[in-house]
Amino acid sequence: MGLNVKTSLVTDAQQALATTFAEIDGRVKENLNRVLGAFRQQRLGVHHFSSMTGYGHGDLGREVLDRVFAQVMGAEAALVRVQFVSGTHAIATALFGVLRPGDELISLAGAPYDTLEEVIGLRGHGQGSLKDFGIHYREIPLLSTGEPDWGAIATCVQPQTRMVLIQRSCGYTWRPSLSLEDIGKMIQLIKSQNSNVVCFVDNCYGEFVETQEPPHVGADLIAGSLIKNPGGTIATAGGYLAGRADLIEQASYRLTAPGIGHEGGATFDQHRLLFQGLFLAPQMVGEALKCAHLLAYVFDQLGYPVNPAPLAPRRDVIQAIQLGSPEKLIAFCRTLQRYSPVGSYLDPVPAPMPGYADDLVMAGGTFIDGSTSELSADGPLRPPYIAFCQGGTHWTHMALILEALLEDQAF
Repeated sequence: MGLNVKTSLVTDAQQALATTFAEIDGRVKENLNRVLGAFRQQRLGVHHFSSMTGYGHGDLGREVLDRVFAQVMGAEAALVRVQFVSGTHAIATALFGVLRPGDELISLAGAPYDTLEEVIGLRGHGQGSLKDFGIHYREIPLLSTGEPDWGAIATCVQPQTRMVLIQRSCGYTWRPSLSLEDIGKMIQLIKSQNSNVVCFVDNCYGEFVETQEPPHVGADLIAGSLIKNPGGTIATAGGYLAGRADLIEQASYRLTAPGIGHEGGATFDQHRLLFQGLFLAPQMVGEALKCAHLLAYVFDQLGYPVNPAPLAPRRDVIQAIQLGSPEKLIAFCRTLQRYSPVGSYLDPVPAPMPGYADDLVMAGGTFIDGSTSELSADGPLRPPYIAFCQGGTHWTHMALILEALLEDQAF
């Protein structure tokens, strides 16, 4: 395929995706209306942008932020805190807050995301994992197609089962991410066996992709990161939990201490950014989805396996491309880094990353360090060498990167 033919692929993709882009804009409008409704009902005002110091007791802005997040996510309560280091930290806080020795946790969609392996106790030893505390774990493998094993899920609950974990996103695997319809079906199957089992959804990368969130379809608890979708690219740190009020209270005691719970924790004058980030989030997620469709379309035309397919409905903001060699994976990340607004001069090289089993190559010169709501890409150095790309504040940024990639003879 000649150079001119290659570079015209980006223009062709833009034209082919015009209807898809318009559909995304429709969902952005619906999600923004939900956010605005929560702001309106909770009477958000400029006085809520000020935060307390020290213990953070009586912080009105933080209390309103919790209520706004709960309403947007379709939950009874929420815990939105800059003290959450990451989405993994928020998930771990919920797991340790709710589970007790002797309880069982079941992962319904195969192996969890890499960073949860040490939290559960699948890797590492003596670090205070769930395993160290006598909490049992098992997982239901996915079918060979990458789809959930519905038959196994329908009969998996045992007397000791306290919680099931549903990972919405594909993570570093080549499987379809879960739709809200899938999540609702899983919850229904679990509740039909024992209504007391807590259905906990790792919502990372999935917020605002559809027009509802997991609590709208029955999830008891969800977790996510503020430097992913709901932070709207401007939240500087943090994470959230949302769900049943009793579960949020239990998790809050794990984040702070028994007796303190959600009533402590200064927000360090971050309130305005957190509120404004949530306001921007539907639009930023819409742009990230357009970036993903564009990337998928072009690399599919080049003959690379892509997941999801170019015109497939989106379930999260992650686009995976199977590049087939470490050299191509590194070249992909280097080009994306070169077209990043921050640190464009840096050269991504594979390196160990805390919480991951394999070396990773990562790219993303983002204004917020590690922000995956801004445009970034990474991948573990293991066959078949998949680049996982996520985020993007506007699809034209992806168009520029694709034009640069198509000039690289490696592709």
